[in-house]
Amino acid sequence: MNRRPHAIAALDAAPVAAPRRPLWQALAHAGLFLGLAGGALPSMAQSLSDLYASARDFDAAYLSARSLYQANLAKAEQARAGLRPQAALGAGANVANIDSSLTGNRNTNSQNAAVSASMPLYRPVNQIAFDQAQKSLDLAEGQLLAAEHELIVRSSQTYFDVLAAQDTLTFVKAQKAAVAEQLAAAKRNFEVGTSTITDSREAQARYDLVLAQEIAAENDLLVKKLALDQLVGRNGTSPLPLAAPVVLPAVAPDDVAPWVAQSENVHPGIRQARAALDIASLETRRAEAGKKPTLDLTGQYQFARSPSTSALAAGNVRTNTASVGVLFNLPLYTGGALENRIVEAAALEDKARTDLEAARRNVAQATRAAFFGVYSGQGQVKALEAAEASSQSALDANKLGYQVGVRINIDVLNAQSQLFQTKRDLAVARYNVLLGTLRLKQASGVLKTDDLQAIDSLLAK
Repeated sequence: MNRRPHAIAALDAAPVAAPRRPLWQALAHAGLFLGLAGGALPSMAQSLSDLYASARDFDAAYLSARSLYQANLAKAEQARAGLRPQAALGAGANVANIDSSLTGNRNTNSQNAAVSASMPLYRPVNQIAFDQAQKSLDLAEGQLLAAEHELIVRSSQTYFDVLAAQDTLTFVKAQKAAVAEQLAAAKRNFEVGTSTITDSREAQARYDLVLAQEIAAENDLLVKKLALDQLVGRNGTSPLPLAAPVVLPAVAPDDVAPWVAQSENVHPGIRQARAALDIASLETRRAEAGKKPTLDLTGQYQFARSPSTSALAAGNVRTNTASVGVLFNLPLYTGGALENRIVEAAALEDKARTDLEAARRNVAQATRAAFFGVYSGQGQVKALEAAEASSQSALDANKLGYQVGVRINIDVLNAQSQLFQTKRDLAVARYNVLLGTLRLKQASGVLKTDDLQAIDSLLAK
């Protein structure tokens, strides 16, 4: 047996010490980290649907879209006023001082009040404006639906980011334990002379690397949890993990054509573009209607009280006047403004028609990409499941080979790294498939909150 220098023997016999963690990490591991705004850690985990419901009531982007939708509803109702009667009340009082060589100096006062009303009998521009307002409701609904779909996907992405970070930390900790065991075995073998110092050095280097990965994984998990807290407006959220064994749902329908076809009528982007085209078409008609006459029914009742200007009637005179009539107006010449307005509206209508076609193409392309992305993800999951089993077998074989002397320590360490890397990749691939399914439904415009409940059924209760 080889004799080792005393310094090397003392170094190898020294226990492996983990680096000192910052204070905030120690507090987080002790369960005392309170988040950015302060608060207690949760007593139970939450499902994806629960956290999405919280995000709907807290997320600033979605609340902004919902307020914009309510504003559009009120704006659309304003156009109805152009078809309804209008009434107004006016009143006034006046005091005057008159200094005349005939009548001398005197003060006078007068009062008047009037009620006026009008009713549009024929105003084609107002009717078209009202039709445009109704079409704008479809545009507003499409905008709100798009914001809801975006929030569903964003909530799911943040949810799975936390789960992936948790899995990464779990696998790193398991790898650290395995490397620590391998390091201890290398030290024992070196003590008895069955291995060289190289094995210990390689195991120590791998252990130090895993420690660094553990610190990075802890920090990443903390950041991901804070992002989820900020999204849903809670402190210390704890998402439920996937239940084992994980069985991913199949894509239905399993052909891309139905996904593309159904997007034509329901996708919020296409709905917005179609509504914009309808509004632009009505705007062309509105510009053309500017050449047409208008006819209004008008009525007024007026009361006036003022000093008499006749010597035959001294004092104040009261006058009551009632009138009913029709008001006709026909533009004869506007300096070319109406003609050019029609040309402008027609060009904008062509633009809206082209935008609708572009929206259809973009939605179809995005739907196809999302569909094949899910299929690719499912194939990757199957491949990684097979790779996980193969990596486990390879690790077992390398451990056995190391014990009998046909494998060296680095072979075992590499096999361990490959196994845990495969486990991490598999977990991420599963989350990507679930998220990709939601993105597929978002791309085709059929995403609903019920789809989150389907994911909840896969979570551990």
